[in-house]
Amino acid sequence: MSNTNIWKDAAQIDEAIARMADDLADLLKRRAIDDALMIGIHTGGVWVADRLHARLGLEAPLGHLDISFYRDDFTRIGLHPQVHPSYLPVGVDDRHLILVDDVLQSGRTIRAALNVLFDYGRPASVTLATLAEREAERELPIAADVVGLRAQLDTDTQIKLSGPEPLMMLLGHTPDSDDQGAQA
Repeated sequence: MSNTNIWKDAAQIDEAIARMADDLADLLKRRAIDDALMIGIHTGGVWVADRLHARLGLEAPLGHLDISFYRDDFTRIGLHPQVHPSYLPVGVDDRHLILVDDVLQSGRTIRAALNVLFDYGRPASVTLATLAEREAERELPIAADVVGLRAQLDTDTQIKLSGPEPLMMLLGHTPDSDDQGAQA
């Protein structure tokens, strides 16, 4: 991503995550879920999930998911993924999961994450939380239950979460706006 600018600084990201934690707590209470397992999607989703997990005080350890081999865009970005091991501290069968990502755009990352999760078992439910959602960019019928920030941007503008310390949302323009790595 070239010509990056800060879209949301660390304080604004912290405020968004605090709102997300409040919204998640309310949602879990309404759904009578008290034993949720939170899972962050590598890399930015793990950074966001770590902060949400701490704010919510969830008992189960935080899990993280690598979707590298489940992506459907290898022909566009090349078959050179940076693979990190997934870690799920407990089984997912009949568990209520909170799946966390940094940016929801096309829905393809979430589709891949759901495929990975269902390879591990059959969860009772999956709640999707995302720090930023690009409006009008969806390619698949996927919607987040909890959203921290909403963005209406030109199609050639990319959003990238920079971190882990401090967390900031960056905007950048490239001649080719294909999704690459942690960019969305």
